[in-house]
Formats: sequence, C-alpha cells, structure tokens
Amino acid sequence: MNNTRRVFIKKGALALAGTALLKEALFAASKHDGITGLQLYSIRDDMIRDPLGSLAILAETGYKYIEHANYENGKFYGYSASELKRILDDMGLSMISGHTEMSGRHWDQVARDFTDSWKRTLEDAARLGQKYVISPWIDENLRKSYADFRVFLDVFNKCGELCRQEGMKFGYHNHNYEFRQKFNNETLFDIFMKSTDPDLVTMQLDIGNLFDGGAVAVEVAGQYPGRFENVHVKDVIRKAEDGQYESTIIGNGVADVRNALALIRKTGKTLTIIIEQESYQGKTPMECIRQDLGIIKEWGY
Repeated sequence: MNNTRRVFIKKGALALAGTALLKEALFAASKHDGITGLQLYSIRDDMIRDPLGSLAILAETGYKYIEHANYENGKFYGYSASELKRILDDMGLSMISGHTEMSGRHWDQVARDFTDSWKRTLEDAARLGQKYVISPWIDENLRKSYADFRVFLDVFNKCGELCRQEGMKFGYHNHNYEFRQKFNNETLFDIFMKSTDPDLVTMQLDIGNLFDGGAVAVEVAGQYPGRFENVHVKDVIRKAEDGQYESTIIGNGVADVRNALALIRKTGKTLTIIIEQESYQGKTPMECIRQDLGIIKEWGY
C-alpha cells in the first residue's frame, strides 16, 4: 500500500491532470495572496507553560496568524475572548481560526436549535476575531450508519448559517478515518463533501492526516477543485518502530505537500494555510515551526 502511494505521489502531477493545469501550478513563482498561520497545538506544551511568552516568540519568528486548539469553560488558554484579543492585538497577531468540536450534545433535536453553550462558543469566537470555527472531530456514535452521519451533516449546514450571522464560516478538519470508513461504498469524506453546502461549510483539508488514511492530497484536490480555502499543511514520515506515521518538517516527508498546495492554489480561492507539526524528531517544537514557516515562505506562500 505504501509503495503504491509513493509511486502515485511521484507521478501524480502527470497522472492527475494530463493537461497544463498542474504543470503551470507547480512551484509557481507568484506570491500567494492568502494567509499563512500556525495551529497552536504544534507548541501545545509551550502554550500550557507560558502562553504569553510563547505567543511573543511566534510574533518574533514572523507569524501573524494563529489557530487555537484550546477553548474550555469560556476561556482560550485561560483568557476570555476579549482579554486574548487585546493581547494578540498588542503583539500584532490575529486568531484567524480555531478548533472547537461541535458534538451531538450541542444540538437540541426537540427544539431544532443549537444549545446556549454552543451559541456562546460562537459568540466568543467572533469576539476573538476568528474568520473560521473548525470542528476537528465527529463522535463515533454520530457515524455508526449512513443515516446518522447524514443527519449530523445537516446540522453542520445549520451551524454554517449560524456562523455566517456572526461574520464567520464553519468548517471541519479531517483525520484519517474519513478516508477509511465507508457507507454504501463511499468514504465519509466524499459523503461530507457532497452533503455540505460549500458556501456555509468548509473542509479544512489536513494533508498529512489524509495520507495516513490512505489518500493522496493531489488526487483529493483534483477531485474537488475550488473546495479548499483553509488547509492544514502537515508532512508525515513513517516511524521505524511501528510503521505508523508521524508529522515532520514540511517538505521532509512523503505527503507531497508542495504539489498539493500548488494545485489547491491554482484551482481555488484565496487560501488560508495553517502549519501544524505534532512530532519533532529530536528538535524542539519552536525550532520546527520556525523551519516550517521558512520553507512555506520559500515556496511563495
């Protein structure tokens, strides 16, 4: 399976398009007109120990946009939305996006409405200045059958309508199970893409996670041109000890990140790129995310 994927990755640019589309997109020299940010989970331990000091280092490193992965009891990393917004403004940082799971408990099936707690979550995201609210998981009990899954995707569309009222866009972040699990011979990913309104719900494509699910990013980008406005840039390598994948410095792995980004940029809208690295191969997280940003800039983003 791995060898097959590697062969496809190496030859994907020609096999996928057979036209000038990807050929013109690859390694384009023009400057990317979108946004490049960092998922703060990449430096999760630093954010726990010293959130303000860690944010200051990001600003010094050259990051201007960030994505959170910590919203608990109405607080982001221990700060209210208004407090953190002031802090970020002073540092020249912007919380462009955030990961907050929307689960079944946030939807009142009887009232056909979202719970007050979920509405407060969206209000806090708006106060923080987020453009995107991203749910990073779907509970297993909501994807036990095709019917259950489709019902909850309708809730995704409704949440998209609610987010639009706050000037934001709702989205979902894939892992690997969306490409492994199927109903009616369709992957959850394909069902999601066909069942959600792209004007209301965006798929935050995680390039590294989908590779671990047996998919290839350039193939997925070619299948759904123009659907990916917010992308998690993550590269992966295979671990020697157990054969599983872990993230690594962008461009050093097997996920063909550069080609995938080139195609997404060519066929899509203004692009929000979110760098994420979760494993570090002996380096510190801060060292890794500094290298990641440098590589993305070299690629013209």
